[in-house]
Amino acid sequence: MANTSYPASYYAASANPVPPRPALQDDVEADVCVIGAGYTGLSSALFLLENGFKVTVLEAAKVGFGASGRNGGQIVNSYSRDIDVIERSVGPQQAQLLGNMAFEGGRIIRERVAKYQIQCDLKDGGVFAALTAKQMGHLESQKRLWERFGHTQLELLDQRRIREVVACDEYVGGMLDMSGGHIHPLNLALGEAAAVESLGGVIYEQSPAVRIERGPSPVVHTPQGKVRAKFIIVAGNAYLGNLVPELAAKSMPCGTQVIATAPLGDELAHSLLPQDYCVEDCNYLLDYYRLTGDKRLIFGGGVVYGARDPANIEAIIRPKMLKAFPQLKDVKIDYAWTGNFLLTLSRLPQVGRLGDNIYYSQGCSGHGVTYTHLAGKVLAEALRGQAERFDAFADLPHYPFPGGQLLRTPFAAMGAWYYGLRDKLGF
Repeated sequence: MANTSYPASYYAASANPVPPRPALQDDVEADVCVIGAGYTGLSSALFLLENGFKVTVLEAAKVGFGASGRNGGQIVNSYSRDIDVIERSVGPQQAQLLGNMAFEGGRIIRERVAKYQIQCDLKDGGVFAALTAKQMGHLESQKRLWERFGHTQLELLDQRRIREVVACDEYVGGMLDMSGGHIHPLNLALGEAAAVESLGGVIYEQSPAVRIERGPSPVVHTPQGKVRAKFIIVAGNAYLGNLVPELAAKSMPCGTQVIATAPLGDELAHSLLPQDYCVEDCNYLLDYYRLTGDKRLIFGGGVVYGARDPANIEAIIRPKMLKAFPQLKDVKIDYAWTGNFLLTLSRLPQVGRLGDNIYYSQGCSGHGVTYTHLAGKVLAEALRGQAERFDAFADLPHYPFPGGQLLRTPFAAMGAWYYGLRDKLGF
């Protein structure tokens, strides 16, 4: 069987050492079979194990192989569509429940890092940077909205203040969220996997789920084995393929690109981001960046709809980096990689149940680091019979992309082009 390794990213090159994990080659039984060892699957497994479940995790490649080990590493609160948009769609009662959960994922990450002593370069503080007065007005409204739901670790930054936290002349202001922050995302996933195993959970790598046999005692088949379980959690997101056709119809994998510079040295790194906060701008097709533990700049942006890998990632992202930081024109790029996230038409996560015993969460739409950790807790609660928070997500309306799978990519790209044009024109 083919052995799938990590892509050649900075994260893979700087990953903490881990033990070998074999492929499944037997027939095993568990209370819960989790498909996917990314954040959603690992968070679910951890919460279930802490509550006495016997858990087996199947991973098609390696722990954190997908978006969990390739993303920008930013802890960003709320969802890809904010609480006010949700409120207009579903009403105040459901929105209140979802709003109360919007800031929980970041807390779960910090609790996991502390409890299991995960070494992942955790740093506090995230900045939303406004490029126009209109974007600044949106941040002012967002601060009021988040404070309605008890989130108070926020500071609006005027033009002078944002210059103190990021050496970029493009921004007119911003908002600092001290409960945001950043991490080495692959090392977080690897640490969570070690925590799963410390509690008796079993993780099989190089073990893709190829078929789910549905029924009262569902069975997940891999190329060389199978897992019989009472419950299944489907947590494959953009790397699920067509394993569950009902889920594939309402989502679309998209690629995002990331580069990492050579080490900048303490002086240059400090001059760019003196407080070591992470930053994302407020454009629809946003750019995001942060420093690593060894003082490189991680810079990401751009979306490829349909998840095709571009031929030259550096050619796409380096100009964006130099627009923000022209002082880096002579700095070498050491790593460039891409990874897929799963987009939904509503840009809200899809959560639900198939039959009585197959649960799923997918479609973070580019906002997954915090949401996936919350999702694991919510899924574990549902399996324990506490479904109120699960139902708040499951009741969100979702629709297939117009034109089905054939036309979803061009339709999404057209929409992105339109919003990208609005960003450029300042609308």
